[in-house]
Amino acid sequence: MTGPIRGRSDRAPDGGLPDEGSSEGALDGGLPAEGASEGAQPTGRRSGLRNPEAAVRGLGAGTLGLEALVLLLAIQPLRVVGGDFGGAAIAATVALAVAAVLLAGLMRRPWAWHGGTVLQGLLLLSGLLHWSLFGLGVIFALVWAYALHVRRVILG
Repeated sequence: MTGPIRGRSDRAPDGGLPDEGSSEGALDGGLPAEGASEGAQPTGRRSGLRNPEAAVRGLGAGTLGLEALVLLLAIQPLRVVGGDFGGAAIAATVALAVAAVLLAGLMRRPWAWHGGTVLQGLLLLSGLLHWSLFGLGVIFALVWAYALHVRRVILG
């Protein structure tokens, strides 16, 4: 298809057409627009995202929100097969779910990423109360490590 890209305006923020050498005339992939010179290097965004900080915050918040949901869903199986530490495992699960929700809401703060990493360590440690919490800790530690990798790639 050779039509215009939907949701994208070829106009500069002041309403006029972008200059040939500006990055405003470049497509999101970093390729120059038709009117741009061939030798011009794309400047500005590396990732092609309009707001990479918000995208990365959304990734972190979504990861923590999903973790909180899974932890809350794990309460019933823990209640049924909890064993000797059933009450403590349920209390730890609820506390970790609340912490995950709070951290998801605080992803604008730079320390929230460190808090998320600490949360993964605490979830792994709660595996001492029940083996299934250790399994969840391993899964979400891997997911969190991937989110940190994506954050590093996008934000540099």
